[in-house]
Amino acid sequence: MIYRNQFRAMGCRMEALVDSASHPNILEEVPAWFEEWEQALSRFRVDSELTLLNMNAGRAMQVSQILWDVLQTSQEAEKLTNGLVNPLILDALLYAGYDQSFERLSFDSPRAFLDFAADIPSLGDICADASTRTICLPKGAHLDFGGVAKGWSAHRAMERLKDAGPALANAGGDIAISGPKLNGEKWPIGVENPFDSEGDVIETLYLERGGIATSGKDYHRWMRNGVPQHHIIDPRTGLPAETDILAATVIAPTAMEAEAMAKAVVISGSQVGLARLNGDANLAGLLVLENGERLYSQNIEKYR
Repeated sequence: MIYRNQFRAMGCRMEALVDSASHPNILEEVPAWFEEWEQALSRFRVDSELTLLNMNAGRAMQVSQILWDVLQTSQEAEKLTNGLVNPLILDALLYAGYDQSFERLSFDSPRAFLDFAADIPSLGDICADASTRTICLPKGAHLDFGGVAKGWSAHRAMERLKDAGPALANAGGDIAISGPKLNGEKWPIGVENPFDSEGDVIETLYLERGGIATSGKDYHRWMRNGVPQHHIIDPRTGLPAETDILAATVIAPTAMEAEAMAKAVVISGSQVGLARLNGDANLAGLLVLENGERLYSQNIEKYR
């Protein structure tokens, strides 16, 4: 039987599922895990560990194992995507107008935009010492873990849950799956229609294990001087990505890889993004373009 716990954290809907013969008590612990992770990783909490680290840019600071692990995950994502996923984009996000959590952000709400966009350094410019777990951000640079934190959290929650039975953890659309259900069936994952705010499903994909994530510019938009903006920053320009992709759903070996690649595909655009998916046997994906067209990678058939 599938047991689940649904709650809100990190500004998103969260869900944890376990296939078990009886209700696993560990499910009740999941919200507390996410609260601990959010307190370490949220840029929207004035007392979070990440906020303190950003305030101390240019000075070395010892950090928790949580923040250290997510920084390592970020560095792996940057390498995997050839620099297209780079959490040192906080100043660029603020410049674009993303100054509130998604729960409070609306298309036409007024906001004070910054007067300049900062150049975005590489994560390799961060001084990090594993022996003391200290981090020193480049002076004037600031982190927003964003989707990286959600992918990491989904994976970490799944890893903790899987001893109770086959498990699925969904952190705001970043989904980690430990293995097939007890009856051997795959887990069905609905891909929402980015043109429909009511959550209409345009495709159902079936996974035994691994990760799946969707990234897009459909849901979180706002206006600046009459021009629509979104939260997916292209680190090469420091601006919201100019792309023909409205939303990209990617399947990968882990939720962290799926989240990183989904964002990278959106930034790259349909031609380059689809080629990247087709060039890696470990990846599969579905792209929904601005004009409504859907593009499928070669490997997607095994999940339909």
